[in-house]
Amino acid sequence: MTAIVPQFPPSVNGVGDYGVYLAQQLHQDQNWTTRFVVGDPNWSGTEESFFQATPVEARSHCALQVLLPQPPAVILLHYVGHGYARRGCPVWLVNALEQWCRSGGHLVTMFHELYATKPLLSSASLTAPMQKHLAIRLMHISDRCLTSRQEYAATIRRLSPHQDIPTVPIFSNVGEVSQPQPLEKRSRRLVVFGGRGVRSRVYRQSRGALEKVCCELGITEIIDIGAKLELGLDSISGSTVTQLGVQPAREISRWLSDAIAGFVDYPIPYLGKSGIFAAYCAHGVIPIVASPHQLNEDGLHANQQFWWANHSERLEMQKGQAIADAAHAWYQVHCLKSQAQIFADCLRERIEQSSKQTIVMKRIV
Repeated sequence: MTAIVPQFPPSVNGVGDYGVYLAQQLHQDQNWTTRFVVGDPNWSGTEESFFQATPVEARSHCALQVLLPQPPAVILLHYVGHGYARRGCPVWLVNALEQWCRSGGHLVTMFHELYATKPLLSSASLTAPMQKHLAIRLMHISDRCLTSRQEYAATIRRLSPHQDIPTVPIFSNVGEVSQPQPLEKRSRRLVVFGGRGVRSRVYRQSRGALEKVCCELGITEIIDIGAKLELGLDSISGSTVTQLGVQPAREISRWLSDAIAGFVDYPIPYLGKSGIFAAYCAHGVIPIVASPHQLNEDGLHANQQFWWANHSERLEMQKGQAIADAAHAWYQVHCLKSQAQIFADCLRERIEQSSKQTIVMKRIV
């Protein structure tokens, strides 16, 4: 199977990591080997037993065409516009795939994002009409579409003929725990991890909410994981701040498995596409979310599957355990193994169709 991703490890990229973990699970469960086409000409890395990876020589129609399999074949596209082009308009990618599909190829697209919708004065938002146009073209040439948010699925139904659209919130890319330890048996630690931007918002914009939950839960240590922040933090509300820097997935998993809570500043409607939130749910900690808006999306409800940090009520441990349990149960429906099966079902239909086409073509020849 061929998969197209915008970026790839060792580069830090959520969509690239998602593609690798999915390929690994598909190899384990289906014995499929994935051949990755990386949309970054500057990428270099190593290959594993379950995948091969080749970067495009340039972000151009022709450079991509030479790397695509001969139709009929199946491609899994991991789509996020800004991952393939500045300002979120990868015309080269869409043009090449349109030509490939017209030649008999089968495209399955995972829409990690669709297009910019907020009226922000950024270059990406200013190109929103073109982003939307390209996304619609991809919808129409795709045999199947999947996405990470119910709102995205509704948009795809509205803008294309597709109606059966699996919605699979992002899985954790730092491991999963099938049977988490009860919170009472864990250390009184709270984890903050992710990129510089998302962690900076926690300490700068949500400092008050962070202090409040630390006091209510009796947190003795805040574990900060990610690229170093120059915030001069030694303690918050009596809780020691330990900055670990960038850590491998297994170490992040180890810290989460022994913590009681994880804090993130992230828009609630988009939690389904947050790898940080997924990691908190997967490890059975209390996901604590700071967000100005309380909107229920993707089966998530404030103070049921996560604690809304802007809430005025006090967070007790008993309530926290119920939230952690509910978050972990919500996650199990779309854990890595479950998602791999969903993708396998969608891809297998196209692979079987492609095989039949190949047999017919050979008979004709």
